Amino acid sequence: MKAFILAGGFATRLWPLTEKRAKPLLPLAGKPIIDHMLEQIPRDVPVTVSTNAAFAEGFKEWQKSAPRPTELVIEQTASDDQKLGALGAVAQWIEQEGVNDDLLLLTGDNYCGFSMEEFLAAYEPGTPLLAAYDIGSKERAKAFGTVITEPKNKTILAFEEKPSDPKTTLVSTGCSIIPSGTLPILVEYAHKHPDNVGGIFEELLHQKHPVHCYSFTEPWFDIGSFEAYLEATTILVGDNQLLADGASCEKCEFSGSVIVGKNTKVKDSKLRNVVLFSNCIIENCVLADCIIDRNCTLQNVDLTGKMLREGTVLTAK
Repeated sequence: MKAFILAGGFATRLWPLTEKRAKPLLPLAGKPIIDHMLEQIPRDVPVTVSTNAAFAEGFKEWQKSAPRPTELVIEQTASDDQKLGALGAVAQWIEQEGVNDDLLLLTGDNYCGFSMEEFLAAYEPGTPLLAAYDIGSKERAKAFGTVITEPKNKTILAFEEKPSDPKTTLVSTGCSIIPSGTLPILVEYAHKHPDNVGGIFEELLHQKHPVHCYSFTEPWFDIGSFEAYLEATTILVGDNQLLADGASCEKCEFSGSVIVGKNTKVKDSKLRNVVLFSNCIIENCVLADCIIDRNCTLQNVDLTGKMLREGTVLTAK
C-alpha cells in the first residue's frame, strides 16, 4: 500500500491565512494539520504529498521537520485556474510513477480522530473503503455529501450531495482506500472529471464494484473556513492554553482555547478562543474568537471574530 495526500488547494475561504501558505500547513492544536494525519499512517506505508508550485517552498521547509519521511510531488501550477484538479493530480502521479499498489487516499485539510490502524484493518482487499463520519444530525448533514448504506451492514448503496432531506447522518470524508485493481478506473474517470475526488466512488458503484463504508463518531473536521478552523481548535484544545517555545504571557486573563505561538509575547490582555501564530506582540488587548497570523503587533485593540494577515499592525491610543 502507498499513501497519497492531496495538499494542493488554494483555500481562498481561509484567506488571508492561506494567501502565502497551504491550508494543511496551518497550525492546529500546536502542530500543522497534516502532521496529525502523518502521525497515524503506519511507518511501513510510503507517503507522497501532492502540492503546487505556489506552496512548494513552504512544503520543502516543512519536510525538514515532518514527523516522518515523505516524498513531495510538485504540480507546476501557481493559481487555482491552472491546477490539475485533485483527482487529476492523483491520476497523473499513478501514471507517471506506474503505481500498482493499493492506495490510501487522503485530503490534507481533514482532521480524522479515528484510529488509522482500525480503518486499515477494516479494509477487505480488493473492495474500496470510504470513511464516513456520523455527524449525528440530519440537519447538520445537509451541508455535506452523505453516504447511504444498506441497513445493518457496511455496503454503500448511493451518495447524495448536500441533500435538502438527508436519508442518513453519515457524511463522506477525505479518507479512503482505492484497491490496485480499480486504479485504471480512477485514472480514466479523472481524465473527464479531474476535480471530483468523491465522484470516483459513484463511478465504481456505477460499474458494479461494491464499495464499503467505515463509519466513525470520533472528531472529524473539514477545515475549509474560519468557522471550521476555530471550531476544530476549540474542540481539540478544550478549555486549555498551549504555549509554544519562547512564548510568554504577563498579567493576562485566558479563557476557552488559547494557543500562543513560538516567540509570541502577550501582556496585559484578555483572550478567549484565540490562536496566535509565531512572533506576535499583543499588549493591552481584548481578543475573542480570533486567529492572528505571524509577526502581527496589536496594542490597545478590542477584536471579535477576526482573522488578521501576516505582519498586521494595529495600535490605538
